[in-house]
Amino acid sequence: MSIRRTRQVNVGGVPVGGGAPVSVQTMSNVDPHDAAGIIAQIESCAALGCDLYRLTIPDVEAAKVLAEVKAKSPIPLISDIHFDWRCALAAIDAGTNALRLNPGNIGSRDKVEAVARAAKERGVPIRIGVNFGSLEKDLDAQVRAGALPVAEALCRSALGHLKLLEDEDFRDVVISVKASSVKTTLEAYRLLAERTDCPLHVGVTEAGTFLPGAVRNSVALGILLSEGIGDTIRVSLTDKPEKEVRVGMEILRSLGMKPEGPSITSCPTCGRTKVDLFSVASQVEEAMEALWRERRAAGDGSPLPHVAVMGCVVNGPGEAKGADVALCGGRDGFGLYVKGRLVEKVSAKDAARRVIEHVVSL
Repeated sequence: MSIRRTRQVNVGGVPVGGGAPVSVQTMSNVDPHDAAGIIAQIESCAALGCDLYRLTIPDVEAAKVLAEVKAKSPIPLISDIHFDWRCALAAIDAGTNALRLNPGNIGSRDKVEAVARAAKERGVPIRIGVNFGSLEKDLDAQVRAGALPVAEALCRSALGHLKLLEDEDFRDVVISVKASSVKTTLEAYRLLAERTDCPLHVGVTEAGTFLPGAVRNSVALGILLSEGIGDTIRVSLTDKPEKEVRVGMEILRSLGMKPEGPSITSCPTCGRTKVDLFSVASQVEEAMEALWRERRAAGDGSPLPHVAVMGCVVNGPGEAKGADVALCGGRDGFGLYVKGRLVEKVSAKDAARRVIEHVVSL
């Protein structure tokens, strides 16, 4: 897998770009004035492996809440700013670790320059976040007239705002150019990767509810990351932030970019299956995730043993030989294998518990 070399930006101790591991982000869906609710969600997401947490700062009061949240957050915070440049200044004063700006709606050039100067003084990186839905009026008009492809418009917008920041000698910049179309997202990021060495935050915006959103993000991010494009990711879903984190982590694991965490193989079932494999596989997955979170909290980041949950004897024994712990469904329950050797027969009721007991003992 090729690696695109970029400049590196430090977000509250998390390196982004420059060959650093790809980080996973999500965004708060809690009222920005509810400090306790935000903190609880941050802790939940951090336990799943989230590296960076973004929250909206719609007014100065929310910036005051940010300061309270920052004092208790286990991971760095990114303040999302739209329309009012004064909120960006307030977030910087509150101790934000980074800003996300859409310069197209932040105001006049002098306001963007004022934010850049304050951010530079405090060492706060800025992500230029350009979305198709909030292009500048001139670029939007060209797109709608058919005179400019969307991907090119997104790229021009981002690079125009990058120049504005670099004119202020501000270089701690991350860029994103998101669209709801997978095809447009791929085109835009490929263009951008050719024209700048800034680290890139990749994702598909407004991707939809869990299933279509997970698929669209997985396709786009999988392709881009396999091409070496992307330094930090967010899987945007109309769902809980925790699900965004889990899908993002799984994308990176599938590409070999996040080796830690539960590794579970399970079959899709067929007419030969005589056990409730859906339920048992879900129980095993949840138990393995809980064990992984427990170990992470204790400072143990080592990989968990590989587990296979199979429905019948066609592929089950073969998969069991390749897994550390495996279940192979039969007519009256499961055969439980450890390191390829059948060690016991278990009922569906006890299957998940016994798997975890064997995993812990390895």
